[in-house]
Amino acid sequence: MAYARVKNYKSLVRERVADGDLRALAVDLLKAAVANDGLWDEYWDELLELLRELPVEVRQRLGDALVEQYHSAEAGPDARRNVLTLVGIISRGLPDDLLSEERVEELERVGRLHSFWYASRLEALAEQELAVGRALSPAVVAVFRRSTLDAYRSGPLREIVKKLPDPVPVLNVGEEWAERAMADAEGIEGTGGAERAEWRALLAHVAGATASKPSTKWDQRAQELIDALRDERVRGTVLSWLGLVGRPRTFGLEGWGYAEGDVNGAYDPYNANALRGLAWLLSLLPPHPDTARALGALVETSLKKVAGMGPRNPKVANAGVVALARINSEAALAELARLATRITYKATAKIVDTALEDRATALGLSREEIEELAVPAYGLTEAGRACQRFGDVIADVEVHGTKGVLSWRTSAGKAVKSVPASVKRDFADELKELKAAVKDIDRMLSAQSERLDRQFLARRTWRYGEWRERYLDHPLVGTLARRLLWVVDGTAVGFADRELRTLTDDPVAPARDGDSEVQPWHPVGREPAEVVAWRDWLERHAVTQPFKQAHCEVYLLTDAERATHTYSNRFAAHIVRQHQFHSLAAVRGWRNRLRLCVDDSAPPATRELPQWGLRAEFWVQGDGEEYGVDTTESGTFLRLRTDQVRFYPIDAPENSAHCCGGEEYHMWLRDGQEPVEPVPLDEIPPLVLSEVLRDVDLFVGVASIGNDPAWQDGGPGGRFREYWSSYGFGELNQSAETRRALLERLIPRLAIADRCTLEGRFLHVKGERHTYKIHLGSGNILRTPNDQYLCIVPKSNPGAQQGGYLPYEGDRMLGVILSKAIMLADDTRITDPTILSQL
Repeated sequence: MAYARVKNYKSLVRERVADGDLRALAVDLLKAAVANDGLWDEYWDELLELLRELPVEVRQRLGDALVEQYHSAEAGPDARRNVLTLVGIISRGLPDDLLSEERVEELERVGRLHSFWYASRLEALAEQELAVGRALSPAVVAVFRRSTLDAYRSGPLREIVKKLPDPVPVLNVGEEWAERAMADAEGIEGTGGAERAEWRALLAHVAGATASKPSTKWDQRAQELIDALRDERVRGTVLSWLGLVGRPRTFGLEGWGYAEGDVNGAYDPYNANALRGLAWLLSLLPPHPDTARALGALVETSLKKVAGMGPRNPKVANAGVVALARINSEAALAELARLATRITYKATAKIVDTALEDRATALGLSREEIEELAVPAYGLTEAGRACQRFGDVIADVEVHGTKGVLSWRTSAGKAVKSVPASVKRDFADELKELKAAVKDIDRMLSAQSERLDRQFLARRTWRYGEWRERYLDHPLVGTLARRLLWVVDGTAVGFADRELRTLTDDPVAPARDGDSEVQPWHPVGREPAEVVAWRDWLERHAVTQPFKQAHCEVYLLTDAERATHTYSNRFAAHIVRQHQFHSLAAVRGWRNRLRLCVDDSAPPATRELPQWGLRAEFWVQGDGEEYGVDTTESGTFLRLRTDQVRFYPIDAPENSAHCCGGEEYHMWLRDGQEPVEPVPLDEIPPLVLSEVLRDVDLFVGVASIGNDPAWQDGGPGGRFREYWSSYGFGELNQSAETRRALLERLIPRLAIADRCTLEGRFLHVKGERHTYKIHLGSGNILRTPNDQYLCIVPKSNPGAQQGGYLPYEGDRMLGVILSKAIMLADDTRITDPTILSQL
């Protein structure tokens, strides 16, 4: 069809030229542009070549006719753009510069695009502009560079970029870091002409980093440039650029496709190559803590999600990991170990894993050991404490929970509220490093807390001496390990008063060089009395655990699960927010794929348990079918419907189901594979069953739409109203039951204790205006009279209300419930108009 249409137009061109009717030909060409939406793809190549080969005088007359059409009253914006493109195509060698001002204006518009498809033939405008001796603006250069990165038929665009006359920006404008880099290359203090040329050469070299890893030749040239500019200067300058990566663009861009996503949130793909090169370049410098810190930040910034696109730029993240792996330093190894607990993007996580495995192999250690040994002290000289003198002032760093806190005092011990001016003046570099170390402490504590929480299924044991060194006495990890319970040679112990102690507070002190073994304590398999006793012990010693351990939910096999035999429906039929579920799953070590509303299949969310030879599966499917209502603009489901939890041998073939639902999961068999039956639930070790179901309970408890006050109306078309009501005010799940048991102990100590009672699923709070019922699972509220719903959307961080003792960290819903109770108990002081209107 397309070839036939083009053939007809070719014949028409010849006829119009033979008749000398160039005005009619101009109209015909614009009709062709309407037919192809202004996209002259490869089907039109012969026609466009025919136009270019017309004699100069014929093309001049045709150009004049097109100009006449441009200025006609009927011409709209699209028609005028089509005229400019056609004029550009036929303009080579013409004596007149047709539509010069209009072309410049159109190119300014083009400079605000992210990229364009080759078939728009915008290179014709650029060629015309260059032919009259005018340079393209930096923004136009940038859009042409970005467009060349589409490998499909982008040859003519690449030729235009190659022909750009100097001076041409070495990087694309629009990103703060790139504009700073180009400005620095031209005007770094103390640089002469030769050195400016070296800086420009360095930027040009890193912009050519298009491979997955640097070649020997690339490294050699990079080292030459480093040597010419000096190590310290290169490090300081490049790190200042990387500190700007991820900031908002200096001017916005327009995408050309609805599925392109937020192009302004992503990296400029041309500049992304330069970021990869800068990461590699840093790995050639002498090791320095600032370098490792900056590379780790680059990895995380590059993996931040962009709406409609996913991670910003995984290739840059991968380059950052490759660079860290090439640096032989404690700081670089620590960053890799930290990233291993934080990264959820599969491809990058695999590179981190490989780097750690390689380092472990080189040192003759296991992967687990290298992660333990990689945790630095960050200047802490004992568990959670450090002090550093700055002249007559002392800086104290203390770990509080999972945060590092910096405070100041004089040598006489008097507290100083802020950083003294003398420190800022005389110790600027040392102060900068200290503040950076405190931030590093925060990041590493969070990472180590998550790693420790996953140790229950790792089947790890340690010799007592190495455990003391790597955990209990480690200046950083010790702040977490000392708040957990352990088992030493079969005896459960906690840490209090600077010693390991039993439930009866008897000291336990095995020989450090002996054969005693240590492993994490878990409530599975423990008598309920012992679990309660340890909770009392933690409270008596005012120990706040970094996550639930003594209060950890235990999920025992139910009669219903014995009846289903191979699967659990305990968390089926819930509606969860897909992106929140996806993030939680990744943090907990599950592998999941975002579901798109397309004709495709996907495996369930899975967690591999190699130490147990098992694979856990949580079956989920997309919910809904209406684009823009049930999906994002790019077609990703907003919500999932949950189903079964199953277990299979770890090497069993993968199950899959249609992303949109409507069919059962089935096993994907290849190369004569036989189907594998799921493992009966009563054969799953109780610890494994409990921990997997604890994960799934977390996914549902956090991501369910049922705990969102804004979903009272039931969402799109009200179709989730029944689910929202049943979840938001229904029976308590296991984690909510744990929360209830804790509140029974906490409420008597609160200042509002006389206004609060626990009854069934609710915390009742007596205010002056009404009595309120706060659901212990969802945090949703009903008030008198008639159990009217009260919508209070919690702040993003309700933890500020938790001033008293809590036995564990991390239960956000507990903070929400307490903060709501404190506010409602004194409801006459509420000033929020949204809440007052409901009272």
